[in-house]
Amino acid sequence: MPILHLAILALVQGITEFLPISSSGHLVLVPFVMDWQDQGPLLDVAVHVGTLLAVMLYAWREIGLMLAGLWRLVRGRIDQGARLMLQVILASIPVVIAGYAVAKYAGGMFRSIEVIGWTTLGFGILLGLADRAGMTVRRLEHMSYGSALVIGLSQALALIPGTSRSGITMTFARLLGFERADAARFSLLLAIPAIAGAGTLSGIELWQSGDMTLTRDAFTAAGLAFVSALVAILLMMAWLRRAGFLPFVVYRILLGGILLYLVYAG
Repeated sequence: MPILHLAILALVQGITEFLPISSSGHLVLVPFVMDWQDQGPLLDVAVHVGTLLAVMLYAWREIGLMLAGLWRLVRGRIDQGARLMLQVILASIPVVIAGYAVAKYAGGMFRSIEVIGWTTLGFGILLGLADRAGMTVRRLEHMSYGSALVIGLSQALALIPGTSRSGITMTFARLLGFERADAARFSLLLAIPAIAGAGTLSGIELWQSGDMTLTRDAFTAAGLAFVSALVAILLMMAWLRRAGFLPFVVYRILLGGILLYLVYAG
């Protein structure tokens, strides 16, 4: 694949992965807008791996806290780090089950512009309603196992392109009363097992295929996605500490409306 194609895919992935606007939806849209052949899910996951490294770098304190908590949990003690680790694991179970079911029975049936248009619009409006109605009284340390499970169940909806994994988890976290920045922090932590699992399966598939050109393309895209994702995370978190989700809601409504117009107007 030409370097220009890889650079655009990586930039789109890096910018959109952790913003509540759907990275998978945008990656499906790139070949449609640019009149390119669909890059396929394998390269999509490769750029997801680059964003995984970015979020792990940004969330290194929380990761350290959870690993230390896991060690204490093995020794029979539960502290804040152990609870957070268990909550991330609990919230990740639904998307693992749903992801297996979709991969086995649904395949790529959802990768259509019409589906992306409706999910972009609908879940964008839901994000706006949740951000407006949700209280801002709970921090990450106030997370309960029940709240983690609810957010995890919502994450399974992100298997439909256009929904946005970060967007739907932030939406339900806001509905549960979590502050905007803390909703985003928990969403970032949930991205780690979700992306790591998909990246592992993709890596096995790359190895078995023996297609070294695709492997080189995947590594290049992952590196470019890492840089753009880290910048996007820093900017998003800085914004959410002092403002709301309105710009993302407006963007989703406009994008969803344009896509649906293109589909139904021919």
